[in-house]
Amino acid sequence: MLTIHQLTRPGLEPFDLDLDDGECVSLSGPSGAGKTILLRAVADLDPNQGTLALDGMDRETHPAPQWRRRVCYMAAEPGWWDETPAAHFPDRAAAMALLPALNLPPEILDGALAHLSTGERQRLALARMLVLAPRVLLLDEPTSGLDPEATARVEDLLKARQAQGAAILLVTHNREQATRMGRRHLFIENGKVRERAS
Repeated sequence: MLTIHQLTRPGLEPFDLDLDDGECVSLSGPSGAGKTILLRAVADLDPNQGTLALDGMDRETHPAPQWRRRVCYMAAEPGWWDETPAAHFPDRAAAMALLPALNLPPEILDGALAHLSTGERQRLALARMLVLAPRVLLLDEPTSGLDPEATARVEDLLKARQAQGAAILLVTHNREQATRMGRRHLFIENGKVRERAS
C-alpha cells in the first residue's frame, strides 16, 4: 500500500491518499490544474513536503533512486537519452517478453527512435517502466496518442499488473477509460484534489 499524507508543493494543496495493492485510482482535471505536479511530487522528482510510505516504510528511508524505481513515473511525453530503444532496456529479454502484448515487433528495439511514431514511443516507454516491476505506477496520459486497439492492449497489460499487486495512479482525460480502469476517481482543479463520483 502507498500512503500519502499532506503532500504539498507550490501549485498543489495538501493531498491525502491511501492506494491499495492492485488498485487503480484515476485522476482528471483541466489543463494546468496540477495533475502532473501531483504525480511528480509522489515520485519525489520535484521538491515537496508531506509524508509518504510504501508498505509502511517511510519515503525518507529509501534512497531516492530506489523510491523512483518502486514508485515509478511515466510522463505524458517520455524522455529518451539514446538514439535506439535497446539502449534504454538493460534487460533485453524482459523487454522482448513485453513487446507482443503491446503489439510491437522485436526489431523495434534496434531501430531509430526518431523514425518511430508517437504511439510506438509511448508503448516503448510503458515497457521501459514495466521491466522495472514497480510497486506503484504513476501514469500521465499513457494512451493519449494511441488508437483504440493499442489503448485496449495497454489497459489489458495494466490490469494484468494490477492482478499481480501493482497499484496505479492514472491521469486520464478520457472519462470512459477512468471508469474502465479506476475503482475510485479523483478530480483536481487549481491544485485542489477532491473525490469524484464514478
